[in-house]
Amino acid sequence: MNTELPSIDVPASGSEPSAPACVLTFNVNDPSGAGGLAGDVATIAAMGAHPLSVVTSILMRDTAEIFDHLPIDEEAVVEQARTILEDVSISGWKVGFLGSADTVAAVAEVLSDYTEVPLVAYMPDLSWLEEDQLQPYLEAYRELILPAAEILVGNRKTLTDLLLPDWDNERPPSPRELAVAAGERGTRYVLVTGIVLPTKGPKQQIDNVLASPQGALAGEKFDRFEVSFVGAGDTLSAALASLLAAGAELQAAVGEALTFLDQSLDGGFRPGMGNVVPDRFFWALPPAEAGAESPSGDGEPGNPESSDPSQGVPRRVH
Repeated sequence: MNTELPSIDVPASGSEPSAPACVLTFNVNDPSGAGGLAGDVATIAAMGAHPLSVVTSILMRDTAEIFDHLPIDEEAVVEQARTILEDVSISGWKVGFLGSADTVAAVAEVLSDYTEVPLVAYMPDLSWLEEDQLQPYLEAYRELILPAAEILVGNRKTLTDLLLPDWDNERPPSPRELAVAAGERGTRYVLVTGIVLPTKGPKQQIDNVLASPQGALAGEKFDRFEVSFVGAGDTLSAALASLLAAGAELQAAVGEALTFLDQSLDGGFRPGMGNVVPDRFFWALPPAEAGAESPSGDGEPGNPESSDPSQGVPRRVH
């Protein structure tokens, strides 16, 4: 893989440099810097796009767990978005945690005015929410966000809870079954992550499958890390939104976003006493740090095709 930094086009004298693709993200403020808006902004910037951030809620959390959250008034959320959208043309956006059912409805109204802009919807683990908050949120999300989404991203458990809440089969639903359920709500594709594969060698592997209602379209398998991460889903979905905003074809964008996530996890670090945080700027490490031990503990990266966490510069997307 290429280890050079992204190239920068020098504009001709008297001309302005070309603007990067602009990606607007609706998400929660995460003071740990692992996920939420902080994770989105870091990822979008690392992919070479320009992040526009709208805060929807405030988390009280550290790198180990979430303690509480404070939703922001939905009118304030809309005002943030409308103000910047009147000034800046966007090429893509992402929806993360929106804080409340009322904010879901408000954000959906904004999305409805920009149907030509591809939307990546990410469903995080919301098991920490109280039941009387969770169920109205999921129902609003199903009714209002899924019809606007080009692709829905999440692990199999969270997508099952969202799309097939009455699933009672002993086996988990397949990516295609999840895609069929999403398609019934208007979402064209799902990216199902964290599918644990049967162990066939010394290392456990995780599959990630892009699917439509017609079946699986693509998949990427990576070795499972032996540590717990926080912010992985936000990293993946923000990277995918950035690539789609730049005009990348969906399957190629999914493959590149997954590789970017794997390398970010391989270069991850533990800033506190909790979980490991992805390093979205792994490619910017100076050579002296490139051989640092990976979070897996054995120096082996999560991507079986890469032996150096500093390798694999994400391509410039403008």
